[in-house]
Amino acid sequence: MEALGFPSLNTHTISCSSFQKQRTTKIPCQREHFSSVSHLSSLKLRPCYRTFHFRRSATRMQADNEDYELKQMRDVAAAKKRWEALVREGKVKALTPREAGYAIQLSNKTLLDVRPSTEHKKAWVKGSTWIPIFDVGNEFDAGTLSRKFMSFTMGGWWSGVPTLSYNSQFLSKVDEKFPKDTDLIVACQKGLRSLAACEQLYNAGYRNLFWVQGGLEAAEEEDLVREGPQPFKFAGIGGVSEFLGWTDQQRAAAAKEGWSYRLVFSARLVGVFLLADALFFGAQKVAHYLQDIRLQ
Repeated sequence: MEALGFPSLNTHTISCSSFQKQRTTKIPCQREHFSSVSHLSSLKLRPCYRTFHFRRSATRMQADNEDYELKQMRDVAAAKKRWEALVREGKVKALTPREAGYAIQLSNKTLLDVRPSTEHKKAWVKGSTWIPIFDVGNEFDAGTLSRKFMSFTMGGWWSGVPTLSYNSQFLSKVDEKFPKDTDLIVACQKGLRSLAACEQLYNAGYRNLFWVQGGLEAAEEEDLVREGPQPFKFAGIGGVSEFLGWTDQQRAAAAKEGWSYRLVFSARLVGVFLLADALFFGAQKVAHYLQDIRLQ
């Protein structure tokens, strides 16, 4: 108690007469002291409480994101088993990219491209129909923004892979264009989302379904008639890794094309280092300038 500024009651003997006197003189001082302490605590503890509340909210948000990712992984694992069963049971027939190209040219079958817009705009099969099963979400709710931020910080900035949302109009748009007896060749970039599309289409009543195994990324240039600014293999890459040429697809292309291809990305890498050095030097100059202003 003495350390907090209050008199110790155990070290004083108080008589009845002195108690009356102390009650009239000491208690107001103690009330004033309590009032000042509570006032100071209200000033000092509120920021701490806000900091604690912010940290607790951030921790809860991180835990929610981890739970969401864990649930997503479990859902994908369960879905893969269902998709493999569709192919194994013959409900969906697997085609290589070359076989798909032959089927399009000779049998006049339709290729349904279910990739998101970020991949489709780089390269697409001539005459194909584009209806994405997942696409880049434009929602701005708290959950979507949180997932986008976590995806970006956990490697999205490097790989360029965006946060995708399910296209709720996928089946209705397919139904508008194709009757149930149409022969549909379903393709995506790597062969996973197209299987998800095949499952939904089969459950909706489509029975003549073909799946491009390995996706368009597995196709060679002579397998399919391509339109768009980039090869099929480059449609699924992005971010800083694409800019620097550090993806597997770009390394394979560099091995074929030689030093001329590598020099382009080497020059970009040197440019990144020079830019980072210039920004660091500029930040130091600004810091010194602000410090000189404070000292004046």
